[in-house]
Amino acid sequence: MNDRTELITIGQLARRTGLSVRTIRFWSDQDVITPAGRSAAGYRLYDVAAVARLDLVHTLRQLGLDLDTVRQVLQRQTSVADVAKVHAAALDTEIRTLQLRRAVLRSIAERDSTTEELRLMHKLANLTAQQRQRLIDDFVAQSFDGVDPQAPGAHIATMMRQLPAELPADPTREQIDAWVELAELVSDEQFQQRVREMAVTGAQQPSAQPPFDPAQVVAQGGAALQAGLAPESTEARQILDRIVGADLTGPDRLRLAAQTETFTDRRVERYWQLLGILNGWPAAPPQVPAMEWFIAALRAHAD
Repeated sequence: MNDRTELITIGQLARRTGLSVRTIRFWSDQDVITPAGRSAAGYRLYDVAAVARLDLVHTLRQLGLDLDTVRQVLQRQTSVADVAKVHAAALDTEIRTLQLRRAVLRSIAERDSTTEELRLMHKLANLTAQQRQRLIDDFVAQSFDGVDPQAPGAHIATMMRQLPAELPADPTREQIDAWVELAELVSDEQFQQRVREMAVTGAQQPSAQPPFDPAQVVAQGGAALQAGLAPESTEARQILDRIVGADLTGPDRLRLAAQTETFTDRRVERYWQLLGILNGWPAAPPQVPAMEWFIAALRAHAD
């Protein structure tokens, strides 16, 4: 008998592989490792090839593969490379989940969170990327339900869905807080109704340019705010006349104020800011305060 035909007991196999007899017996019962024969007393005997086979099984198990997958590899129903690819992808997902949970725990540790915030943060930490995206998609779908995709402003729905495919591997507290705030925002019924109002109204209006330059409103209205100019002041009227023209009638100014107010909302602007934080977009200065000043000035000088 040579090394190739030598049969060894389960105890000898355990000593050669460093595995316990109990483990080898269990794997043998599961048909992962098969005895080459039986002794006269009925004990299992294994050939020396079982040593290499057990080493492979042990390695695959340490990598986290279940016994069914290990059996498929050993029976060559699937290759080690294919299994490794799938398992590596699963580990990547698990690592990202753990990193997100770690970031959430750090954020909780650094802030005096309310019970509701803790509940929401725990929920978000356990959501997959697909589930996070679905939360936003459902909100946008509800807001734009029934709105013609070709209607003016309907393209905003697509823009509002722009969550990153994955949060960064090690998200910052700002990104965690942004995601928590965004989830709270889209779950708020009043916010849902406000976005719905803007979507429906925008779809019903012609896609004509407003009778003013929004950039001028932001620039001059913002400067007026910084200077502390009241919307009803004489100086404010001069700024307003430069933006919309001195010949715009009072009723037209009131209509323009109402129309602009429909599409001016601090919480909606905050939604875009939060998307920007999550997507890594360059930060843009707030525009709504200047628009609110402009709306108040239009109403104050509608005589």
